[in-house]
Amino acid sequence: MNKKAIRTMVYVALYAAMIIVLDILTNAISLFKMPEGGRMSLASVGFLLASYHLGWKKGSLVAIVAILLMGVTGSISYYGIVSLLLDYVIGYMAYGFASVFPWYSGVVISNLIRLLSSTMAGVWVWGSEFGASLSYNATYIIPTMILDVVIVPLVAAKLLPMIGKKD
Repeated sequence: MNKKAIRTMVYVALYAAMIIVLDILTNAISLFKMPEGGRMSLASVGFLLASYHLGWKKGSLVAIVAILLMGVTGSISYYGIVSLLLDYVIGYMAYGFASVFPWYSGVVISNLIRLLSSTMAGVWVWGSEFGASLSYNATYIIPTMILDVVIVPLVAAKLLPMIGKKD
């Protein structure tokens, strides 16, 4: 295995671990939790940093690894394959694609894709009306997006110069 492949594996593991730690921290301090599932989370910061550091392909890989780890730690709850795909796989992989867009645009667009994906889960899995599902999911995803817009560029400004822009 060459040096670049090893570096990539280390970064993927590092970001996946960061996401798990931020997810556990968010659960511990209970930032904002909805009664029927869904919560404001700092884990999105890790997803977004991975995307902007490693690019969209490796950022998406980080999302897959983190989702698997979240399954092991018990921090995800889903109700069938459609729920898993919409709420987690598509919702979190959207963060992996953030780096396709400039900073603020990518953060906003990825959160809006997650909002749409979770809204569709509410419609298809729970039988909610689109507007009701959108309102419910926006209650925690929009505040998460606002935190991301503020936190991610600040952290990235300090972190990325130390480790290099894209690997």
